[in-house]
Amino acid sequence: MLGNYFKIAWRNLIRNKAFSAINILGLASGLACSLLVILWIQDERSMDRFHANDAQLYQVYEINHYDGKIEGTYLTQGLLANELKRMVPEVTYASSMESSFPRIFSANGQLFKVEGAYVGEDFLKMFSYPLLQGTPATALNVPGGIAISRKMAAQFFGSPERAIGQTIRYENKEDLTVTAIFENVPAYSSQQFDFLRNWQDYTKANSWVSNWGSANPATYLQLHQGTDPAKVAAKIKGFLASYKSQHKEAFTELGLQPFPEKYLHATFQNGKIDGGRIAYVHLFSLVAVFILLIACINFMNLATAGATQRAKEVGVRKVVGAVRRTLMLQFVCEAILLTLCSVMIAIALVVLLLPAFNTLTGKQLLLPTTQPAFWALLLGLMVITGLVAGSYPAFFLSSLNPVKVLKGNLKFSTGATFFRKSLVVFQFALSAILIVGMIIIYQQLDYVQTKNLGYNRENLLYIPMEGGLINKYDLLKEEAGKLPGIVSISKMRETPTVISHSRGDIGWVGKDPSQEVLFSDAVVGYDFVKTLDLRLLAGRDFSREFGADSANYILNETAVKKIGYTDPIGKPFIWGTDKGEIIGVLKDFHFSSMHDAIEPLFIRLDTSPKWGTLLVRTTAGKTQTTLAALEKLCKTINPGIPFSYQFSDQEYTKLYKNEQVVSKLANYFAFLAIFISCLGLFGLAMFTAAQRTKEIGVRKTLGASVPNIILLLSTDFLKPVAMALLIAFPIAWYTMNRWLQGFVYKTEIAWWVFVLAGLLTIGIAILTVGFQSIKAALMNPVKSLKA
Repeated sequence: MLGNYFKIAWRNLIRNKAFSAINILGLASGLACSLLVILWIQDERSMDRFHANDAQLYQVYEINHYDGKIEGTYLTQGLLANELKRMVPEVTYASSMESSFPRIFSANGQLFKVEGAYVGEDFLKMFSYPLLQGTPATALNVPGGIAISRKMAAQFFGSPERAIGQTIRYENKEDLTVTAIFENVPAYSSQQFDFLRNWQDYTKANSWVSNWGSANPATYLQLHQGTDPAKVAAKIKGFLASYKSQHKEAFTELGLQPFPEKYLHATFQNGKIDGGRIAYVHLFSLVAVFILLIACINFMNLATAGATQRAKEVGVRKVVGAVRRTLMLQFVCEAILLTLCSVMIAIALVVLLLPAFNTLTGKQLLLPTTQPAFWALLLGLMVITGLVAGSYPAFFLSSLNPVKVLKGNLKFSTGATFFRKSLVVFQFALSAILIVGMIIIYQQLDYVQTKNLGYNRENLLYIPMEGGLINKYDLLKEEAGKLPGIVSISKMRETPTVISHSRGDIGWVGKDPSQEVLFSDAVVGYDFVKTLDLRLLAGRDFSREFGADSANYILNETAVKKIGYTDPIGKPFIWGTDKGEIIGVLKDFHFSSMHDAIEPLFIRLDTSPKWGTLLVRTTAGKTQTTLAALEKLCKTINPGIPFSYQFSDQEYTKLYKNEQVVSKLANYFAFLAIFISCLGLFGLAMFTAAQRTKEIGVRKTLGASVPNIILLLSTDFLKPVAMALLIAFPIAWYTMNRWLQGFVYKTEIAWWVFVLAGLLTIGIAILTVGFQSIKAALMNPVKSLKA
């Protein structure tokens, strides 16, 4: 019986080629979109889920109460991991982790830049990064030792077996011994590194780590199996009270988060974990479901629009004894067959689009054709889609009265017509929401890209200070200053794009002892203000003419307001135990993304940092020739180290990588939603034109012109679209306003955004229904009245 249904379904599909092609194309587009999003969601949710001990792995976070604020952060004290392991019996292993920017390694005549991290000796005991050589117990317990990846071992020594025990040179200044080789870190790990160095080596080079007042590394714990994490979290909540000064109004608490959850839930609101990438997972899931629903709605509209062609078939079947249940089953089988064809095309589309989708999202997704679960998912998706898409047409067509149908009196109830128009309203409402979202996201990205940051991003280069550049900085600056096209040179510990380090042990005259304010701090060289083209509100930049400047400070205006000095120049400022004077006040400039407010910032001079970034201001229009001269100079001063650089504006753009992905996906989703919705409107236009054939004939007989008929039909078609806009705009405004709340500095939602979105939606709808309206208006009235 079912075989006969599918045979009839196939014949109908072949007979109505145009109808079938439109339907299959719409469903295939929706299914392809859904499959891509499902693959992305699966990848997002599988992140960090491969560790054998993932149920016992936790990351420590801090809740800072200060200055009337409550802020959460994953930055913790470098001493915290070992102290928690020592003092809390439920902790099996603990490790700090400080990621490193690309470092230069050399061995056997090979030289590469490699990214890695400094970690505690328990790190490889906690996390499941398989060792090819060495053991977790000895891999990271020796100062001067290094664990490297299979890839790194192959690059320098040919194989993991040859690499173990070998010497590799670090930054052309230190020889390290390879103590272990681990398997390459998989793409589904949020921790990415190719080398791991011992934590003791990090503390030797960074004395601030031993200060409980400084926070930067991450802290990971593995609890004993069966331990209640809530009890451990309660136990360590006030742990820092014994190690750093706490006040009633200014104190720090600790919290625990399951490590596998951190990737998707890493945003803090008022000190609590609230959101993160999970918001995008939910958003894209919802969009994928809606686009698939839009495609199913198209099937319903097109199937009912073609009811006039199938009505007599249904009537004849009922007359010869077919019951409603068998007719419904037949139409559902037709829907499933059509969905099967759509699924096959959707898979082909996914294969074609996956490389571009991976480039867009930064993923390495593959179609898991070898996994039974994938085919089970596909089968379930096909059946559900077929049932959803075919349910209403099956119910509607099987309910037709055979007597009326065979007499040619096929009329559709007001309720049926209203339902179909409601489906179109739903389609275009979602499309309008996506169009508004697309425009506002573009506006916000344009706003953050063009807003004056307080420093000049144009013609500003970042050059990492590696190898000999650190010790020979003064020579480099002197020689580079002679090159044509160089305006100014300075240096800093981080970059102007992101200053992430902060301190709480700040003091000034008149400070309330119970008050604690976190200040961001930057370590810079001479000519910093000039090189960044910053604006001094008072005072001066650091200068060699003042020998005491190494103990003095420059503050931004937010810091001065927080301190309360009315005339700050020459006033005392204390960092830890280092007391100096304020010599300059800078107009506020952005040193992080516009998601965050500008924080109080103090800048100090360090003439001999161990690492950092060279800042080079070049003359406009001479960047390329200046770069070539700089590269030649750096190779002379710093032989054996490859020359590298970044443009300031490109580094700034990276702060909004997630937003850029969302913007591009919003564009594609909006286009796809509009495309599929137009197919639905086309179906409604076909249906309406078929229903009003005789009416059009009568109107033309009575003297109605073709333009009048076109206007009449188009106006009727556009009513659902207008209704969709009225529903969509309040929802779009609310949704995008909530999204913009994630930015402290943001654009305003202007009225013209909705006007533009409305005009685009209506314009596309007019183009869609225009063909059917013109076709109906041009029909010979004689034929219309005979129909």
